[in-house]
Amino acid sequence: MKKALIIRHVPFEDFGILEPELVKMEIQLQYIEGPLTDFTQFNPIDYDLLIVLGAPIGAFDDQLYPFLTQELAFIQSYLKTEKPLLGICLGAQLIARLLGAKVYPMQHKEIGFSTISINQEIPYNPLASLENIPVLHWHGDQFDIPNECQPLASSQLCPNQAFTYKNHVLALQFHMEANPSRIEQWLVGHSNELMNAKIDLHQLRIDAQKYSQLLTQAGKATFLKWLTQLQVK
Repeated sequence: MKKALIIRHVPFEDFGILEPELVKMEIQLQYIEGPLTDFTQFNPIDYDLLIVLGAPIGAFDDQLYPFLTQELAFIQSYLKTEKPLLGICLGAQLIARLLGAKVYPMQHKEIGFSTISINQEIPYNPLASLENIPVLHWHGDQFDIPNECQPLASSQLCPNQAFTYKNHVLALQFHMEANPSRIEQWLVGHSNELMNAKIDLHQLRIDAQKYSQLLTQAGKATFLKWLTQLQVK
């Protein structure tokens, strides 16, 4: 049985709508809590898929959050295996850092549901199913596209929304995995950030309900397409 390791940093930011797809594929799931984990106890070669989820901290916040040093070393070791790796939000930013790219604050927050523009110049872009689909954005940092990587998508507020590295690595700035029906957990968990950024909570709730079915279908299709291309099944 194939095994997937999921690094989670905040309890409610889990693999959401995409987790059942791994279960259907009979892939064994193992969650670990990044801030509480001794990564030296895990061997990257034991896993067929690594998923690194988001968090409201920065990719270069090692001094404030020392656990990131171990986590980065683990991801770096996994990268060398050339097995499938999916990074979302902070996870994508950590991958960008390891590949030598800058990760830095934006001049504004990008929070809410809005569409992304898919890079049509990339053959077989794994994000093609998300064209014209409002996805959930929730970040204040952005990454540059690392060398040897292909940019996959952009948005009006953030030019670099996703990239792929050697096909087996997919990094997403946006939250394709988030379950819109559980948006209230995000609103409570990130309440201070939302208040400081003057985000309209009422509109977030409306959009979460409005786009739930569409986003769930497109998110699952995108994830399965990427896995199928890599023959992870």
